[in-house]
Amino acid sequence: MSRLHSRSWVREAVRIIEADANRSADTHLHVFPLPADWNIDLYLKDESVHPTGSLKHRLARSLFLYGLVNGQIGQDTVLVEASSGSTAVSEAYFARMLGLRFITVVPRSTSPEKIALIEFYGGECHYVDRAPDMYPEAERLASECNGHYLDQFTYAERATDWRGNNNIAESVYAQMQSERHPVPTWIVVGAGTGGTSATFGRYVRYKRHTTKIAVVDPENSSFYGAWETGALDYATGMPSRIEGIGRPRVEPSFVPGVIDEMLQVPDAGSLAAIRLLRERTGHWAGGSTGTNLFGAFTLISRMLAEGQAGSVVTLLCDGGERYANTYYNDEWLAQKSIDIEPYREMYQEFLVSGKFAPSL
Repeated sequence: MSRLHSRSWVREAVRIIEADANRSADTHLHVFPLPADWNIDLYLKDESVHPTGSLKHRLARSLFLYGLVNGQIGQDTVLVEASSGSTAVSEAYFARMLGLRFITVVPRSTSPEKIALIEFYGGECHYVDRAPDMYPEAERLASECNGHYLDQFTYAERATDWRGNNNIAESVYAQMQSERHPVPTWIVVGAGTGGTSATFGRYVRYKRHTTKIAVVDPENSSFYGAWETGALDYATGMPSRIEGIGRPRVEPSFVPGVIDEMLQVPDAGSLAAIRLLRERTGHWAGGSTGTNLFGAFTLISRMLAEGQAGSVVTLLCDGGERYANTYYNDEWLAQKSIDIEPYREMYQEFLVSGKFAPSL
């Protein structure tokens, strides 16, 4: 293949991806109902309305563009990823759009719904028994087929333009302009790669906003321990039960210096929160959204105690239909010894009194 032909294919590939972005309207910003006299507003940025149904659609688009403009992806490139599910769904979508073969290494514990979506978009799943084994296996496969390892965990924080270009942070601030508290007091996000918290953290500093960034971390994850101790080699070696966030090791895209606070969240608290969300708003979300809500409620309770008005923004990361047989299944919860009832009671009390201070 000539260099001219290669450049021509890349130009067309970038056009196709940009056209897909232009066809997709910006994601919605929903209000979560809180008592009016609190003078605090809670918003959820609904990333489930992307074409592939999750926040990871943004990341996949950025990773593809990054690979294309860096000369790593051509018309015959085999693409390889290590993913717990949603990123691979979105990457399979873009790979099919460009006519490229896509292989993802996933833990066997990944939900059947996500596996079905990966395969629906033409992706191939390669299984490992342990989450930490994903990385070397993805590297091996990419080397074996002379392909490109997309490596979301390394490139998430640099593939996205944190200065703007309609990234998620710029989108949130544009949508907040007409609200009564347009500059959020807190933005609450989880960490899977660390890319989303890096984008928000860098953007608010670049734009000189007073907003603080809180990162919520589920059980078994390494990010909280790394942030608390300063040891970026901190590792639990254990998989998260909240798909999409939490990692057994600290990923290269995690940037602790742009985070103002981290909160550990019990899995039962995350899963109780998504039931509450559905009851109060009708929105059906995955477990990582529940983790976000737990953090948002914690910070709102603190704001109330300090007499502080303002707004809090968090993310609705993906739809709950992907977890119908797990997080929304009472039998599955019982099998995993996850008791959500105490947290459901805490949430009901919080929405009346404003007090919420559970411990892990």
